[in-house]
Amino acid sequence: MISDWKELWCKDTVEGTVVEGCFGKDPGVQTYLDWLLSAWGWTLVVALIALVIALVVGSLVGVARTTPSKALVAAGNAWTELFRNVPLIVQLFLWYFVLPEFVPALKDLPSFLLAALGLGCFTSARIAEQVRAGINSIPKGQRYAGLAMGLSLPQTYRYVLLPVAFRVVIPPLTSESMNIVKNSSVAFAVSVLELTQFARQVGEETSQPIPVYLVVTLLYFVSAFSMYLVASGIERAVRVPGVAGGGGR
Repeated sequence: MISDWKELWCKDTVEGTVVEGCFGKDPGVQTYLDWLLSAWGWTLVVALIALVIALVVGSLVGVARTTPSKALVAAGNAWTELFRNVPLIVQLFLWYFVLPEFVPALKDLPSFLLAALGLGCFTSARIAEQVRAGINSIPKGQRYAGLAMGLSLPQTYRYVLLPVAFRVVIPPLTSESMNIVKNSSVAFAVSVLELTQFARQVGEETSQPIPVYLVVTLLYFVSAFSMYLVASGIERAVRVPGVAGGGGR
């Protein structure tokens, strides 16, 4: 078993010779294990950047859809429906091949960042819907109470509505954070050397697709489950005792 492992993962990707220790110590030497860890790193980078974009943009759009302004509501609805109803792979191709022709500055961005932008905007539409639903689930009396106390509308959102709404939407946000890790696999379509691209290339080069895909599957599981553990920890930390299973009786 150990020899089989070394035959696959400890090989120099160029020469095909087994490298002692499985890690290429020479800067010019890269083993398949080095490549695997690098691909895993790029998967996490794309997923984390996309998650930040999705949370920020999705929260803003979700809030806009609950304001009294018809223009903001219409703009938020348009954003949500556009990004929610176009397949992710098509959006990624638009970001990579089409938009740079209209926005030249995008041509200077690396492919992994364009992939993160595409994935982040796609996910932001889903988060916007969850934030909108979370805010609308709060009794309207809380909004009126905040305004009656002299708070402006932005202050009412900041101090009254959003702290409660985000507690409500943490469970679905947990699912979205896990989905982002899984959806990052589409980045292979724009030549980002993440886990799926790694599995395709190495499976063909080594003629051993089964162990390669099994390891990649395990890494996707570890990444998504780690997201789940972090989000679950946040949910427990901010949960109000006695509310929604908070533990109080």
